[in-house]
Amino acid sequence: MTEFDESERLIWAGRGEAYAASFAKLCAYPVAHLLDAAGVGAGTCLLDVGTGPGTVAAAALARGARVTAVDPEPSMLTLAARTAPEAEVRAATLPELPFENGEFGAVVANFVLNHVGRPRAALAELCRVVRPGGRVAVTIWAKPPAPGQALLGRALAAGGAVRPPYLPAGPDPDEDFPRDEAGLGTLLAAAGLTDAACATLRWDHRASPEEWWSAPAAGVAGSGRLVRAQTPGVRAGIKRHFDMLSKEFTDPDGLLRLPHAALLAHGRRR
Repeated sequence: MTEFDESERLIWAGRGEAYAASFAKLCAYPVAHLLDAAGVGAGTCLLDVGTGPGTVAAAALARGARVTAVDPEPSMLTLAARTAPEAEVRAATLPELPFENGEFGAVVANFVLNHVGRPRAALAELCRVVRPGGRVAVTIWAKPPAPGQALLGRALAAGGAVRPPYLPAGPDPDEDFPRDEAGLGTLLAAAGLTDAACATLRWDHRASPEEWWSAPAAGVAGSGRLVRAQTPGVRAGIKRHFDMLSKEFTDPDGLLRLPHAALLAHGRRR
């Protein structure tokens, strides 16, 4: 396990409920596109890696798929078992999954490669457990981030947040890749997937300012870890800037309209 992986485990430890009440709604947007890209339908034997609160697993079950859902975080597994009770829900961590070669007809990972220290090894593992001819589909956040996604980062910078030295800057440089269509598409092709393709999904996520702030305030994701690492005075400054910057995205009904962009890539195992 890399230093980045260890940091991610700490970031997400016990955060299942807080994530489900905030960022999970944002991350649900690509689910139908992801399942379409993986060819998931009635009878598909699907592995949902990094299931979180089980959103993808539940959507796949609704299509008639047979679903195994895995995640390393116990609080997420509790939610997934509740959200997708007909799925087999179990603990597992990339890049070593407890499954045989070619065990699944399709494998999906929704916003998972963003959270692993060895993304190339993680993708190779997704490919290993899908049968020949089966499809792998993944999503990641695009860089540079869309304006709605950048809101929290702008508030952190304006509030004077300092990145603590114990937080790693990112995944293993030897395994990282450009977070754009060409970079992710090339990554899939290098993993041996045929018909590899990547496209950008764009949408406006709507949430109240209170809901959007609740995630970093509760320590959810990297932005939350940064907020929690600051002194009380700096945290208060971050919140003030968040409130001011949020006005750029506030509709007349008081809700935020936050433009987001994600990459969806898929391919077929030889």
